[in-house]
Amino acid sequence: MKSPNLPFRGASLCVVGNLNRDLRIAPITPGANLFEDGETSVEFIRETTGGGGANTACAAAALGARVAFLGKVGADALGLRLEEALRQQGVEPYLKRDAVAATGTSINLVYGTGRRHFVSCLKNNESLAFEDLDLTVLPRYEHLARADVWFSEAMLGGGNERLFRAARDAGIAISVDLNWDPYWGVAPRAEIERRKQAMRAVLCHVDLVHGNARELNEFAGSDELETSLARIVEWGAGAIVVHLGASGAGYYDGSSLMVEAACPAARHVNTTGTGDVLSVCMMLQHRLAAPVREKLRLANRIVSEYIEGARVLSGSM
Repeated sequence: MKSPNLPFRGASLCVVGNLNRDLRIAPITPGANLFEDGETSVEFIRETTGGGGANTACAAAALGARVAFLGKVGADALGLRLEEALRQQGVEPYLKRDAVAATGTSINLVYGTGRRHFVSCLKNNESLAFEDLDLTVLPRYEHLARADVWFSEAMLGGGNERLFRAARDAGIAISVDLNWDPYWGVAPRAEIERRKQAMRAVLCHVDLVHGNARELNEFAGSDELETSLARIVEWGAGAIVVHLGASGAGYYDGSSLMVEAACPAARHVNTTGTGDVLSVCMMLQHRLAAPVREKLRLANRIVSEYIEGARVLSGSM
């Protein structure tokens, strides 16, 4: 019988995505003072493993799954520290070392309003290419999670297509996390549309798309969530896991949006990363025969435990 503390023992996941150092701060009050000379004191600043892919891998391992991470680091001391940190958290790393692209760092500014802003330098992740990935590991896993899809131009420009075809050939399911593209709202409209189209073109290979309502709407070019979901499925995705925050979690398979209410958290210790945890839970349950609503319910309960601090799903370096 599976341990309640390791609900996904026996499941397996291979993750491709970003690996970098995160510097996370305690929540601060947003204001004009942050744009002026001065200093803001916070309750804590923590150094952790970072990157959506690395966070996904560590959460899956902490929940009992067997996990591999494929990515890239620089040929530097920080890259070695991050590799060891993954191993300490139960993840098997398969990393390409680059003598030119240094291992990156992201500063995670967290505001009391619940919003976040990242200040990042991620040369290693930006230079990730299909040729950097050790695909010999794919047949040993049930599910491929492609995180951080917007950061590497080489992967957008054909690498994701080749990766997904390799996963299909290996007989494993595929998830894509459509997180926020740093180009959205900043780059010229034609460039943003080109990047969106590159991802839309590979959705025919994808079993599960993951994202929050804001991300999914922006990607699909609609202000209405159900319109966005319908478009994404029309482009080829099998189904969509929707992060709804305090409203819980949703699942759309082309017919209707099923929503399962969130589990109330008695206290809020962890205020970021809940979407990654929800997605991990749905990936690790993908091939189970249980009804979707039961899968959502279990995922919401684990997210609530993470928010309360009852589950530690990532660690410091």
